[in-house]
Amino acid sequence: MAAISWNALQTGVVARSFQRARQEDVLHLGAISASNTGSLQSPQKKRLTWTGKTVMRKAFLPKYRNQPRVFCNAAVSTGSALALEKIDFKKLQNGSDIRGVAVAGVVGEPVNLTEAATEAIASGFAAWLLDKKKADGSRRLRISVGHDSRISAGTLEEAVARGIAGAGLDVILYGLASTPAMFNSTITEDENFLCPVDGAIMITASHLPYNRNGLKFFTNSGGLGKADITDILARAAKIYDNFSETTLSASKDAASKVSRKVDYMKVYTGGLVNAVRKAAGNVEKPLEGYHIIVDAGNGAGGFFAGSVLEPLGAITTGSQFLEPDGMFPNHIPNPEDKSAMAAITKAVHEHKADLGIIFDTDVDRSAAVDSTGREFNRNRLIALMSAIVLEEHPGTTIVTDSVTSDGLTTFIEQKLGGKHHRFKRGYKNVIDEAIRLNSIGEESHLAIETSGHGALKENHWLDDGAYLMVKLLNKLASSKAAGEGLGRAILTKMIEGLEESEVAVELRLKIDQNQEDVVGGSFRDYGEAVLKHLENVSDSDPNLQKAPVNYEGVRVSGYGGWFLLRLSLHDPVLPLNIEAPTKEAAVKLGLAVLSAVTEFSALDTSALQKFNHSV
Repeated sequence: MAAISWNALQTGVVARSFQRARQEDVLHLGAISASNTGSLQSPQKKRLTWTGKTVMRKAFLPKYRNQPRVFCNAAVSTGSALALEKIDFKKLQNGSDIRGVAVAGVVGEPVNLTEAATEAIASGFAAWLLDKKKADGSRRLRISVGHDSRISAGTLEEAVARGIAGAGLDVILYGLASTPAMFNSTITEDENFLCPVDGAIMITASHLPYNRNGLKFFTNSGGLGKADITDILARAAKIYDNFSETTLSASKDAASKVSRKVDYMKVYTGGLVNAVRKAAGNVEKPLEGYHIIVDAGNGAGGFFAGSVLEPLGAITTGSQFLEPDGMFPNHIPNPEDKSAMAAITKAVHEHKADLGIIFDTDVDRSAAVDSTGREFNRNRLIALMSAIVLEEHPGTTIVTDSVTSDGLTTFIEQKLGGKHHRFKRGYKNVIDEAIRLNSIGEESHLAIETSGHGALKENHWLDDGAYLMVKLLNKLASSKAAGEGLGRAILTKMIEGLEESEVAVELRLKIDQNQEDVVGGSFRDYGEAVLKHLENVSDSDPNLQKAPVNYEGVRVSGYGGWFLLRLSLHDPVLPLNIEAPTKEAAVKLGLAVLSAVTEFSALDTSALQKFNHSV
C-alpha cells in the first residue's frame, strides 16, 4: 500500500467530519469545531489548513435513512488558469475508461486528473459526440453527468459541467448515481426527466483507492470503446493547450446557465422494481417474507435497500455501509475482495438473512451470499446466472472471460445443456464477443466475467450489477408466487453439481523493464516470448494438454487441474491462474510453469516459487 502523507490524512478526516454532519444548511469550513480538529495537528504542530478549492454540497440519502447528509469533496490541486500543469493525456487512458489521481497526498502519486484536465476531457467528449450525432444545430444536445461517492466527485462534476457547457451542450446533473443508470439515461424515453440524453458521463474509478477517480462514457449504443477514448483524449489535449482565462471564464458562465438537476435514480430504481414484480406475475410485494441484506461498501449502491428491496416487501434489517463515504472506511467496495465478502457473509449469519447482496463502488459489479454463508461470486455466480438464463433460453451460449474453471465448462455444457464460450479478460471484450456471436447467428444471452461484471442481451448488453441481482430476486419472487414457499435454498440448489477446485490462486509474475533483456524493447514483446516458450514446452510434456480452443495466453490442463498464463491488458505483468483438485496437483502445475520460464531473467518468479513451497 502506498504511504499516505499528512495532507492526505487531513483531507480524509475533514471530509468525514462533513459527511457526519446532519445540519440542513450547507456548512462552511469554520463550522468544524475545535474538538474535531484539535487532534489533527501535524508533527510540526502546524495549524490545520485546507488548501485549494473546497466544494461542499448537501445531498440526501434514499428514504431508508430519511436524513440529510453533508458531503465534502476534497479539492483537486488548482492554480492560476494561465499556469496549467503539463498533463500527459494518453496516460489517463485505461482501456475503455479514463483513470487518474484526483486527490493529492499519497506519496508517489501526483495528481494528473486535475479540474482543468477533466474539463478538457468533458469538452473533448462533447466535441466527439457532436461529430457522432452529426448535430445540425436544430436542437442542443444534452449530456447527463453522475458520480459515485468519491471525495473528489463534486469538484470533478463541476469541471465536467464546465467542459460540456463550454462546448455548447446542455448539462443534466444526476448527483450520486450508478454507472448502469447513466447508460440507461441514454435510452429512457421520458421528457419529464429530460430523457433520453445524447450522451452520459459517469465520474468513478470503481474500487480503486480514495485518491483516484475517472470517467466512463456512454451513448445509446453502449459504452465507448478504446479507440473512442483515444480520440477523446487527443481532442482533450488540444483543448487543454488552448485554454485561456477567457475560455475558462466563459465555460464557467455557460455551466451556470445550462446545467439542470434531475433525480434520475428514481426512474432507474423504478425499472428494477417493476422487473421483479413482472417476474412474479405483477404481485405488488413479491419479496414479502424474505430477509435480504445489502452491503454497499459506502459506494453508490446504498439505494438498493431502500429503493428496490423495501418496495418489493423485503426485510432489509442488517444492511450495512449504505451511506456514501468516499474514504471507504469499512472495506474496499469490491466483490472480489476477501474482506468485503467476509463482511457481507458475517452480516448474513448475524441477522439470519435469506440472502446477502454486495456491490462495487459504482454498482456495475455485484455478488451475493446465501443463507448458509456460501458465496455467489466468480465461478459460482457465473454458474448461477447461467442456470437462470438457460432456463429461459435453452441451449444458449454463455460467454465468459479466460480464467473460468474447467468445472464451470462441465456444469454449463453437461448439467445445463448450454455452450460455454471462454474468451478474453476484460468485461468489454466479453460483452463485445457475445454481441459478435449473435451477429453471426450464434445465440448468446449472457456475457459475464469472474470479476462480477455481467451483461444480458435483454438488458441492452449493459454490465449492471443491480440488474444481475434482480435476476436472482426474480427467481426468489417467481418461486414464491408459484407456491414453492420462500425457498431460501432455491438459488443454492441451482448450482448443485458444480465441480470446484480445492486450490484456486492467481499469481502475478512481473516483468522488470530495467533488466538488460527488456531495456530498449517492449515488455509486451518480452511477455509474448515467454508465452510462446511455455507453449512449446507444454506441447512436449506428456502430462500436459494445451486447451484446443483458447483466445488468450497459454491455457493447459494436467494433473486434474489447469493453469493459464497470460499477458496483462495494461501492465508489465504475466498473471498466472492455477486451479487443481489437490495441493499436490497445484504444485505440479506450478513447477511445470516455473521450469519453463526460469531462463527469462527479467521475469520475477518469486511469487510462483513461494507458492510452490507454501502449498
